[in-house]
Amino acid sequence: MKKHIPNALTCANLLSGCIGVVFAFKGDLNLAAYAVLVSGIFDFFDGFVARLLHVKSDIGKELDSLADMVSFGFLPGAVMYQLLTASSDFSSPYIPYLGFLITVFSALRLAKFNIDTRQTEDFIGLNTPMNTLFIVSLPFIQKDYPGLINSSMLLIAVTVIMSLLLVSEIRIFSLKFGSRDWAQNKIKFIFLIVSALLIAFLKFTAIPFVLILYISASLLHFRGKSFED
Repeated sequence: MKKHIPNALTCANLLSGCIGVVFAFKGDLNLAAYAVLVSGIFDFFDGFVARLLHVKSDIGKELDSLADMVSFGFLPGAVMYQLLTASSDFSSPYIPYLGFLITVFSALRLAKFNIDTRQTEDFIGLNTPMNTLFIVSLPFIQKDYPGLINSSMLLIAVTVIMSLLLVSEIRIFSLKFGSRDWAQNKIKFIFLIVSALLIAFLKFTAIPFVLILYISASLLHFRGKSFED
């Protein structure tokens, strides 16, 4: 029975992602963002529980990627599609479909992750959950800075930049801790503390700052290290 628990959590991630897609296409981007959070929680705990119960299977790995493709691939693409639809810089009805570049590059990123032996402990390229959190934070920022997020040019630029980050060769640390040693994980601990403070005060609008901090901390963490280290 216990071998099915991680897969059940993965399926819950997928279900939450599907619900988030429905919210996105209905225009309720706030609820879509909360669905992403729920998916992220299930995505974290399916791996955590699998390690805790010493359960590992090929179907679990494939199921995890398929669930992530919906929750952290299709869903952020749908949110960007809606943001571009609501923007006013261009009158072309085809511009919003550029938002699904996020979905395409998320698929490439997940496929690359599955076959890249360098990514057993950390990531090469931005991981899809972090990318999705950034995308779904944009509607919240829009409330405070409507002129900024309503710009089609900015949204297209964000789409292109985030798509490229997904398949980049930038080394990004995961939040798995091999030990609790402060010296070994100092940068990770500092990142988590600062990020928690930012989110506590700014909620979703803190995510862009967390993203920049995440990439910067990763570059610092892996400075001078090769992929074999």
